[in-house]
Amino acid sequence: MGRPAHAAAESRTADDVEAGIIALWHTYGQSREQGLRDRLVLHYAPLVKYVAGRVGTGLPAHVDVADLIQSGIFGLVDAIEKFEPERGLKFETYAMQRIRGAILDDLRSQDWVPRSVRSRARDVERALERLGGRLQRTPTDRELAAELKIGLGELRELYAQFQLTSVVALDELIAAGRAAGSAGSSLAESLPDEGAEDPVASLVDQDSRRQLADAIAQLAERDRVVVTLYYFENLTLAEIGKVLGVTESRVCQLHTRAVLRLRTKINEQLET
Repeated sequence: MGRPAHAAAESRTADDVEAGIIALWHTYGQSREQGLRDRLVLHYAPLVKYVAGRVGTGLPAHVDVADLIQSGIFGLVDAIEKFEPERGLKFETYAMQRIRGAILDDLRSQDWVPRSVRSRARDVERALERLGGRLQRTPTDRELAAELKIGLGELRELYAQFQLTSVVALDELIAAGRAAGSAGSSLAESLPDEGAEDPVASLVDQDSRRQLADAIAQLAERDRVVVTLYYFENLTLAEIGKVLGVTESRVCQLHTRAVLRLRTKINEQLET
């Protein structure tokens, strides 16, 4: 008898909290008082920790997650100030886009990726493009290593060095080839929110989403699984490692490889 009563009490508490947040949003929408905004920030702060943790799992060890959280708070504040409930979007979905965008903007501004690493990443992308054109399929790591005249182990070490560039790069794919005025859209903005009124249609144009979907479909199966589980199913790299039966560091390599290949394929589509 105690358990149903306890469950009912928990349900009432959750309903009370939800009703309180709805009322807070309504009052904030009318007054725009900073104190009310700060209360909303405190309520939604766990979203920042969640997004920062997800971004951080794909970054080198020297990147401090606490710094990512600090950047993400600015994204949350921006989301609260710009959120328009009448558009039918779920706030959590919208806020996570803004938080992730703020974190990636900060990573870009600090430019933690050495110029030599960026140059090497471009070399790998060009080799992928050459091989893909010759083979008419996605090349294997062994074929790519041979094209670059390096060993397979060295190629995988390069993937590890490219981690930071790959995390930022995939969000830039949606914006590739667009006019500067609309280049702010990110990959996160292309993901559907089942509870909303089709926000995808208003945030990302059909052609860009088609290009990304086509590029993902052409990836090797394991690369496609990593991209799908990480970006669309919201699994962490460690969780993906358990699914695939490999280490988290290997998933990082697979993720980086997938992003490099996606970027190459998107560029090929834009040139045709």
